[in-house]
Amino acid sequence: MSKGAQDGNQTASSWADQAEQRVLDEALRLAPAAGWNARLTERAAQAAGLSPGETQLLLPEGARDLAALLSRRHDAAALQTLTALDPAALKIREKIRAGVIARLDAVAADAEVMRALAAFLAFPTNLALALRLTWESADVLWRWAGDTATDENHYSKRAILSGILISTMAVDMASGRDSALAHLDARIDNVMAFEKWKAGLKPMDLASELVTALAKMRYGRR
Repeated sequence: MSKGAQDGNQTASSWADQAEQRVLDEALRLAPAAGWNARLTERAAQAAGLSPGETQLLLPEGARDLAALLSRRHDAAALQTLTALDPAALKIREKIRAGVIARLDAVAADAEVMRALAAFLAFPTNLALALRLTWESADVLWRWAGDTATDENHYSKRAILSGILISTMAVDMASGRDSALAHLDARIDNVMAFEKWKAGLKPMDLASELVTALAKMRYGRR
Protein backbone atom coordinates (compact mmCIF):
# COMPACT_ATOMS: atom_id res chain seq x y z
CA MET A 1 0.00 0.00 0.00
CA SER A 2 1.34 3.43 -0.93
CA LYS A 3 2.03 6.10 1.69
CA GLY A 4 -0.76 8.22 0.26
CA ALA A 5 -3.24 5.38 0.64
CA GLN A 6 -2.07 4.72 4.20
CA ASP A 7 -2.45 8.40 5.07
CA GLY A 8 -5.91 8.38 3.56
CA ASN A 9 -6.95 5.35 5.59
CA GLN A 10 -5.60 6.91 8.78
CA THR A 11 -7.45 10.15 8.04
CA ALA A 12 -10.71 8.27 7.43
CA SER A 13 -10.23 6.22 10.60
CA SER A 14 -9.48 9.36 12.61
CA TRP A 15 -12.57 11.07 11.25
CA ALA A 16 -14.72 8.06 12.06
CA ASP A 17 -13.38 7.78 15.62
CA GLN A 18 -13.87 11.49 16.28
CA ALA A 19 -17.35 11.49 14.75
CA GLU A 20 -18.41 8.48 16.82
CA GLN A 21 -17.25 10.18 20.01
CA ARG A 22 -19.10 13.39 19.10
CA VAL A 23 -22.30 11.43 18.57
CA LEU A 24 -21.77 9.61 21.86
CA ASP A 25 -21.26 12.91 23.68
CA GLU A 26 -24.55 14.18 22.30
CA ALA A 27 -26.28 10.92 23.18
CA LEU A 28 -25.09 11.22 26.78
CA ARG A 29 -26.56 14.71 26.92
CA LEU A 30 -29.91 13.63 25.49
CA ALA A 31 -30.43 10.13 26.90
CA PRO A 32 -31.63 10.97 30.45
CA ALA A 33 -34.72 12.65 28.98
CA ALA A 34 -35.01 10.88 25.62
CA GLY A 35 -34.19 7.31 26.65
CA TRP A 36 -31.84 4.96 24.85
CA ASN A 37 -33.44 4.07 21.53
CA ALA A 38 -33.27 4.49 17.76
CA ARG A 39 -34.55 8.03 17.97
CA LEU A 40 -31.69 8.92 20.33
CA THR A 41 -29.18 7.89 17.67
CA GLU A 42 -30.85 10.07 15.06
CA ARG A 43 -31.02 13.11 17.33
CA ALA A 44 -27.48 12.70 18.64
CA ALA A 45 -26.03 12.26 15.16
CA GLN A 46 -27.90 15.32 13.89
CA ALA A 47 -26.66 17.37 16.86
CA ALA A 48 -23.11 16.19 16.09
CA GLY A 49 -23.41 17.44 12.51
CA LEU A 50 -23.67 14.09 10.74
CA SER A 51 -25.83 13.44 7.73
CA PRO A 52 -28.20 10.45 7.66
CA GLY A 53 -25.80 8.68 5.31
CA GLU A 54 -22.83 9.26 7.60
CA THR A 55 -24.86 8.09 10.57
CA GLN A 56 -25.78 4.85 8.82
CA LEU A 57 -22.14 4.31 7.85
CA LEU A 58 -20.77 4.88 11.35
CA LEU A 59 -23.60 3.42 13.44
CA PRO A 60 -25.39 0.80 11.33
CA GLU A 61 -26.92 -0.77 14.46
CA GLY A 62 -27.90 2.58 15.93
CA ALA A 63 -28.46 2.52 19.67
CA ARG A 64 -26.68 -0.82 19.97
CA ASP A 65 -23.53 0.71 18.51
CA LEU A 66 -23.83 3.64 20.91
CA ALA A 67 -24.08 1.21 23.82
CA ALA A 68 -20.85 -0.46 22.73
CA LEU A 69 -19.11 2.90 22.34
CA LEU A 70 -20.09 3.93 25.85
CA SER A 71 -19.02 0.64 27.41
CA ARG A 72 -15.63 0.85 25.71
CA ARG A 73 -15.24 4.47 26.79
CA HIS A 74 -15.82 3.36 30.36
CA ASP A 75 -13.31 0.53 29.92
CA ALA A 76 -10.71 3.00 28.66
CA ALA A 77 -11.37 5.37 31.57
CA ALA A 78 -10.97 2.51 34.04
CA LEU A 79 -7.65 1.52 32.47
CA GLN A 80 -6.47 5.12 32.66
CA THR A 81 -7.23 5.16 36.39
CA LEU A 82 -5.44 1.85 36.85
CA THR A 83 -2.20 3.17 35.32
CA ALA A 84 -1.48 4.62 38.77
CA LEU A 85 -1.14 1.05 40.10
CA ASP A 86 1.42 -1.67 39.46
CA PRO A 87 -0.58 -4.89 39.13
CA ALA A 88 2.56 -6.97 39.65
CA ALA A 89 2.77 -5.60 43.19
CA LEU A 90 -0.82 -6.55 44.06
CA LYS A 91 -2.39 -9.79 45.22
CA ILE A 92 -5.13 -11.28 43.07
CA ARG A 93 -7.98 -10.07 45.28
CA GLU A 94 -6.43 -6.57 45.30
CA LYS A 95 -6.25 -6.57 41.51
CA ILE A 96 -9.88 -7.63 41.18
CA ARG A 97 -11.03 -5.08 43.74
CA ALA A 98 -9.04 -2.23 42.18
CA GLY A 99 -10.25 -3.10 38.68
CA VAL A 100 -13.92 -3.25 39.63
CA ILE A 101 -13.72 0.00 41.60
CA ALA A 102 -12.02 1.75 38.68
CA ARG A 103 -14.85 0.55 36.41
CA LEU A 104 -17.47 1.75 38.91
CA ASP A 105 -15.82 5.17 38.99
CA ALA A 106 -15.83 5.34 35.20
CA VAL A 107 -19.58 4.70 35.14
CA ALA A 108 -20.48 6.97 38.08
CA ALA A 109 -20.52 10.21 36.11
CA ASP A 110 -23.06 8.72 33.70
CA ALA A 111 -25.44 7.25 36.28
CA GLU A 112 -28.58 8.82 34.83
CA VAL A 113 -27.59 7.70 31.35
CA MET A 114 -26.92 4.19 32.62
CA ARG A 115 -30.50 3.87 33.82
CA ALA A 116 -31.75 4.60 30.31
CA LEU A 117 -29.17 2.24 28.84
CA ALA A 118 -30.09 -0.52 31.32
CA ALA A 119 -33.72 -0.35 30.19
CA PHE A 120 -32.57 -0.72 26.58
CA LEU A 121 -30.19 -3.61 27.28
CA ALA A 122 -32.87 -5.44 29.30
CA PHE A 123 -34.89 -6.10 26.14
CA PRO A 124 -34.52 -9.79 25.25
CA THR A 125 -33.14 -8.88 21.83
CA ASN A 126 -30.33 -6.89 23.46
CA LEU A 127 -29.27 -9.29 26.22
CA ALA A 128 -26.61 -10.91 24.04
CA LEU A 129 -25.07 -7.49 23.50
CA ALA A 130 -25.15 -6.78 27.24
CA LEU A 131 -23.42 -10.08 27.95
CA ARG A 132 -20.77 -9.41 25.30
CA LEU A 133 -20.00 -5.93 26.59
CA THR A 134 -19.79 -7.15 30.20
CA TRP A 135 -17.46 -9.94 29.08
CA GLU A 136 -15.30 -7.41 27.20
CA SER A 137 -15.00 -5.30 30.34
CA ALA A 138 -14.00 -8.33 32.39
CA ASP A 139 -11.42 -9.25 29.76
CA VAL A 140 -9.95 -5.73 29.82
CA LEU A 141 -9.56 -5.91 33.60
CA TRP A 142 -8.03 -9.37 33.56
CA ARG A 143 -5.53 -8.33 30.90
CA TRP A 144 -4.56 -5.33 33.01
CA ALA A 145 -4.13 -7.72 35.94
CA GLY A 146 -1.64 -9.73 33.86
CA ASP A 147 -3.77 -12.80 33.19
CA THR A 148 -2.32 -14.90 30.36
CA ALA A 149 -4.42 -18.05 30.74
CA THR A 150 -5.38 -19.71 27.46
CA ASP A 151 -7.09 -22.83 28.80
CA GLU A 152 -10.55 -23.12 30.34
CA ASN A 153 -9.43 -20.77 33.12
CA HIS A 154 -9.41 -17.93 30.59
CA TYR A 155 -13.16 -18.28 30.20
CA SER A 156 -14.10 -19.17 33.76
CA LYS A 157 -12.20 -16.17 35.16
CA ARG A 158 -13.99 -13.82 32.79
CA ALA A 159 -17.37 -15.36 33.50
CA ILE A 160 -16.85 -14.96 37.23
CA LEU A 161 -15.55 -11.40 36.95
CA SER A 162 -18.44 -10.52 34.63
CA GLY A 163 -20.86 -11.56 37.36
CA ILE A 164 -18.96 -9.63 40.02
CA LEU A 165 -18.73 -6.55 37.83
CA ILE A 166 -22.37 -6.30 36.76
CA SER A 167 -23.82 -7.13 40.17
CA THR A 168 -21.53 -4.66 41.97
CA MET A 169 -22.39 -1.95 39.47
CA ALA A 170 -26.08 -2.58 40.09
CA VAL A 171 -25.64 -2.35 43.87
CA ASP A 172 -23.59 0.85 43.45
CA MET A 173 -26.37 2.50 41.45
CA ALA A 174 -29.20 1.19 43.62
CA SER A 175 -27.76 1.49 47.11
CA GLY A 176 -24.57 3.55 46.99
CA ARG A 177 -20.83 2.97 47.13
CA ASP A 178 -20.59 1.66 50.70
CA SER A 179 -23.07 -1.10 49.93
CA ALA A 180 -21.34 -1.78 46.63
CA LEU A 181 -17.95 -2.23 48.28
CA ALA A 182 -19.41 -4.57 50.90
CA HIS A 183 -21.02 -6.58 48.09
CA LEU A 184 -17.77 -6.59 46.11
CA ASP A 185 -15.72 -7.85 49.04
CA ALA A 186 -18.25 -10.59 49.76
CA ARG A 187 -18.24 -11.74 46.13
CA ILE A 188 -14.46 -11.81 46.02
CA ASP A 189 -14.40 -13.86 49.22
CA ASN A 190 -16.72 -16.37 47.57
CA VAL A 191 -14.37 -17.00 44.64
CA MET A 192 -10.93 -16.69 46.13
CA ALA A 193 -10.50 -20.47 46.19
CA PHE A 194 -9.38 -20.62 42.59
CA GLU A 195 -10.13 -24.31 42.13
CA LYS A 196 -13.79 -23.26 42.40
CA TRP A 197 -13.32 -20.84 39.53
CA LYS A 198 -12.95 -23.74 37.12
CA ALA A 199 -16.57 -24.68 37.74
CA GLY A 200 -17.50 -21.01 37.57
CA LEU A 201 -20.86 -19.63 36.66
CA LYS A 202 -22.77 -21.44 33.98
CA PRO A 203 -23.82 -19.24 31.03
CA MET A 204 -27.44 -19.20 32.15
CA ASP A 205 -26.37 -18.18 35.66
CA LEU A 206 -24.56 -15.16 34.23
CA ALA A 207 -27.50 -14.29 31.99
CA SER A 208 -29.88 -14.46 34.94
CA GLU A 209 -27.57 -12.30 37.03
CA LEU A 210 -27.31 -9.80 34.21
CA VAL A 211 -31.10 -9.46 33.93
CA THR A 212 -31.41 -8.88 37.68
CA ALA A 213 -28.60 -6.32 37.63
CA LEU A 214 -30.08 -4.40 34.70
CA ALA A 215 -33.38 -4.12 36.56
CA LYS A 216 -31.59 -2.66 39.60
CA MET A 217 -29.58 -0.29 37.41
CA ARG A 218 -32.70 0.84 35.58
CA TYR A 219 -34.49 2.06 38.67
CA GLY A 220 -31.54 2.88 40.92
CA ARG A 221 -31.92 5.20 43.90
CA ARG A 222 -34.81 7.61 44.13
